[in-house]
Amino acid sequence: MSVHVHEVLVRSQGRVLAEVADVRLEPGRATTIVGESGSGKSLFAHAVMGTLPPELAVTGRAAFDGAAHDLADAARRRRLWGRELALLPQEPVLALDPTMRVGSQVAEGARVVLRDRRTARGRARDALAAVGLAREERAFPHTLSGGMAQRVAFAAATAGGARVLLADEPSKGLDELARADLLALLRRHVERGGALLTITHDLDLARGLGGEVLVMRDAAVVERGEASSVLERPEHPWTRRLLAAEPARWAPADRSADGRSAGEGRVLVAASGLTAAHGDEVLFTDLALQVRAGERVALTGPSGSGKTTLGDVLLRLRRPDAGGVHHDPVLGGGRAQKLYQDPALAFPPRVALRHALGDVVRRHRVDPARVEQLLAALRLSAALLERRPGQVSGGELQRLAVVRAVLPDPALVVADEPTSRLDLITQEETVRCLLEQLDRHDCALVLITHDDALATTVTQRRVRLPQAQQAVAVR
Repeated sequence: MSVHVHEVLVRSQGRVLAEVADVRLEPGRATTIVGESGSGKSLFAHAVMGTLPPELAVTGRAAFDGAAHDLADAARRRRLWGRELALLPQEPVLALDPTMRVGSQVAEGARVVLRDRRTARGRARDALAAVGLAREERAFPHTLSGGMAQRVAFAAATAGGARVLLADEPSKGLDELARADLLALLRRHVERGGALLTITHDLDLARGLGGEVLVMRDAAVVERGEASSVLERPEHPWTRRLLAAEPARWAPADRSADGRSAGEGRVLVAASGLTAAHGDEVLFTDLALQVRAGERVALTGPSGSGKTTLGDVLLRLRRPDAGGVHHDPVLGGGRAQKLYQDPALAFPPRVALRHALGDVVRRHRVDPARVEQLLAALRLSAALLERRPGQVSGGELQRLAVVRAVLPDPALVVADEPTSRLDLITQEETVRCLLEQLDRHDCALVLITHDDALATTVTQRRVRLPQAQQAVAVR
């Protein structure tokens, strides 16, 4: 199936959020959109799919194998869902039903085209095996790591055999090996005659997919062409700046506000003998770790190795199966903060963002002017605060989560993939802003990341977790 989309315009209360003149999705060819966070990349994909929020207005046309569709008529496109057209959403945790086991959810996607339950179950098992999650068929979504949830969502989206796949940030939260596997899956979809539209901040993924690349900024396409040309010899100044912002090219951050070397600060967290398991898998065992004031520590390792679990244990949000964690009293009163991998988890979904930040301001007696200063530093409009979390982009919500976390002047921040939804330029600006805020009060940072270059540039030392191991029963 080929898709020709033209004259797409997405608006909110008269403001243009995305304007794309012409895009063709052809069988056997990849099309990738990169660019600025909040520039309308995901909105364009949702406009094609027919899943825009009702408060957004869209105009434009799309032809699916020549059959014309008015993009404002989302209901008509629903008959294509699963069979011909599928969307891999940016927020897999929110897309998965928390009350259903993984295998059942993937089978539900397969049943769009396979009425027999047993056959659909078989298709679901194959889809999970293809993304390396055959053993998670009976798991519930809340037990999965962010990277594992992303792969489950991919399996569910593709189980129905749709020929046109819209993938919104598919590599977010995946380690290097899992990203390579994902790239192979996406390329296989294309090689088998499928059409692929990928929205991503991962330039290596865009390079690996090839095909056409579009670069968006300020709701518009500023450059487009073959991936080999745009990503190696860009013409637009903003595209050149984007490529220069890859973490491996950053100047190393100033890692101490007062020149003190690592390991000299006050011990904020002391953990010893830590063991944690997920089901029948041992994530880590007999782990000892200290985090000192002003220190920057990276937690790295494969998807599903227990990085998020260890972060929660260090914050005492989760009890370890064995061992203990001691907190310095300075961490009391909300001075230990977490930046969630899925920032939507940090905000009440039905409350305007202004109220969510206002609660923090009132509880911690923060000068309201500081909110405005942080918004400006992160290039966020104050008008965003009038919206609910689901009405802003993932990148905007991720930056708002940074604002929320630093307002109480924390002594410790555990940041779980805190910039995974940001374009490279905005990522660099956000990390610099975060580090400046943390240095104001000698705050420690524990950074959970799959990005080796980011870990090397930002942190002083690294704790690498190995792949989780199958528990062995002793009789």
